[in-house]
Amino acid sequence: MTHVSYTRHGDIAVATVNNPPVNALSLGLRQGLMQAIEASRADAGVRALVIIGGGSTFVAGADINDFGKPYEEPSLYAIIDALMASSKPVVAAIHGTAFGGGLELALSCQWRIASPDAQIGQPEVKLGLMPGGGGTQWWPRLAGPAVALEVTTGGNPVAARQAHEWGVIDRIAEGKLLEDALVLAQDVVSGTLPARNLAESTDKIRSVDPALFDEFRRKNQRKWKGQLAPWKIVDCVEAACRLSFAEGFRLEKDAFRECEHSYQSRSLIHLFFAERAAGKLPDVTDTAAPVASIGVVGAGTMGAGIAMCFANAGLPVTLLDTSDEALARGMKLIAGNYATSVSRGSMPQSRADAALARIRGSTEDSALADADLIVEAVFEDMAIKQTVFRRLDAIAKPGAILATNTSTLDIDAIAGATSRPGKVLGLHFFSPANVMRLLEVVRGPRTAPETLATAMALARTLRKIAVISANAYGFIGNRILAAYGREADFLLEEGATPWQIDRVLTEFGFPMGLFAMRDMAGLDVIWRIRQQENPTRAAHLRYSPIADRICEMGRFGQKTGRGYYLYDGRTAIPDPEIETLIVSVSAELGIARKDIPDTEILQRLLCAMANEGARILAEGVALRAGDIDVVYVNGYGFPATRGGPMWWAREAGLTSIHDAVVAYHRQHGDYWTPSPLLARAAECGGDWDAALPPV
Repeated sequence: MTHVSYTRHGDIAVATVNNPPVNALSLGLRQGLMQAIEASRADAGVRALVIIGGGSTFVAGADINDFGKPYEEPSLYAIIDALMASSKPVVAAIHGTAFGGGLELALSCQWRIASPDAQIGQPEVKLGLMPGGGGTQWWPRLAGPAVALEVTTGGNPVAARQAHEWGVIDRIAEGKLLEDALVLAQDVVSGTLPARNLAESTDKIRSVDPALFDEFRRKNQRKWKGQLAPWKIVDCVEAACRLSFAEGFRLEKDAFRECEHSYQSRSLIHLFFAERAAGKLPDVTDTAAPVASIGVVGAGTMGAGIAMCFANAGLPVTLLDTSDEALARGMKLIAGNYATSVSRGSMPQSRADAALARIRGSTEDSALADADLIVEAVFEDMAIKQTVFRRLDAIAKPGAILATNTSTLDIDAIAGATSRPGKVLGLHFFSPANVMRLLEVVRGPRTAPETLATAMALARTLRKIAVISANAYGFIGNRILAAYGREADFLLEEGATPWQIDRVLTEFGFPMGLFAMRDMAGLDVIWRIRQQENPTRAAHLRYSPIADRICEMGRFGQKTGRGYYLYDGRTAIPDPEIETLIVSVSAELGIARKDIPDTEILQRLLCAMANEGARILAEGVALRAGDIDVVYVNGYGFPATRGGPMWWAREAGLTSIHDAVVAYHRQHGDYWTPSPLLARAAECGGDWDAALPPV
């Protein structure tokens, strides 16, 4: 039993799981468990079995790499059957974590004891999966269907003490876990605790109103759009309340297999690994420098949110602006954000107070002299940013890192305004910065490896998903946004409306349409950027003036109550005036408008994303195709169940995507020039990274 050691403590056998680092349910571990169960059953001197985890945890769950593959025996199902059929009581002793299949292993035991700081949970839904080892049947019997629905569809960890209150954990250990587990086992075999068969327990599932499940589905309908697993989970929890355990378990197994082989699960598992790969830098081995104090320049919406990110992570922040009035507005915004978090229950008052106390304001550059890292978050204008960086370079201590929050501008040109280009990089936070998990870390050509390593380590401290981008216009996210946003503008000229395009995108799974998103961000911000760029735009390239015309009308989006839409509060209302404007632009450009099918709109926008993503990958702006997907899912609302634009293209078939791009190139011109990498990836069977030339 290489993964499970078997010992005797008097008449109690102990099976200790040893499969570091997290005791995943590998084949070797399953074989060892089955041997331990059979050994305890065959030994007449053994009256009970304790299963406990070695190392830092119980059993954290199944190996994700095994999902979708044929089951090798003994499967988890076989072990669960053996535990449920055991004539000798089995106690699960939980410390660390017991998630997914690891928790279902524990639920199959007759009794459970846990360390006070242990956590349990059913996180499968976050990978497009569902409990497959009886979880949807155990939870309603132990904690009731209402709790079962929340835990199994939410996928969040549950503290051991809460699970004890619910009846899922029988005891909380007061001393050493193994010693207390042995006491629990002795209480069972001595008759101090009664014998029980939890599979036959019906106390908490009798006479459950079916309306509970209908209401739960209705409440989560919008949230679960495009998903399969949560709907199946509700079906199985409901079945637990009207079927025998065996019948419900069979239903759960069938539903699990359906989820396991779904495109949603494939997509979410792809993102799971892509997020972990994104933080790995193959060419950076330098050690991160310590960062103990932060400066943020600019107390506007972005600067305030960035300051909150650092304060929430326990770092002291000095927020700088040019006037007391601007600083007061920024501090008021921050205080309001914390008050909102407290009122929603997402942050306790004590934590909000502590975070707010870490932020101090100043109008004097010298206040940043001791900061280890200074983040600039001022107006998106190169001359202004270069001026700010000259000032910061003059006052910052020699080892300080200077970061810009620019979303489009040349990092090296900004670094050139300083005497320390190796200490300059981009940290592109996404709005609202204190909420959004994505952080684009932009590596300039002169950014030192230690600077990059420090930024990546800091991102982990902030609990951000960091993705490295090379220094190129728009980096990863905004460059793709420009490509598919341009096509959306051209589709308007050709016959679509903003509300048609937005509906197509939201039906695909985006939380918000492109034009509604522009209105929310503020149309004037991008307008000013276009005004700076237009003098250098190639005259032969197609350009849509619709967005400029809307801004010239003073329509800047939600903040003015009018943009692509009219607004009643935050409710977007289609505006005939905008449709009239679009039609007039089409006539002015000599474009004959026509009805454009939804399918064509969706394919054109997604193909534009994939083709631009292929260019970004080929140019080395992104290190991996998965990095692009991580950016687009976490920063731009691409539905996670679709895996991101590069994964979507792979699933759709890169040969067909390449053929579509070639056809669009013939029809629409230079913007649609196919990326050579797109053709190579199609030849490589859809593997983007394999199509890249060796480094």
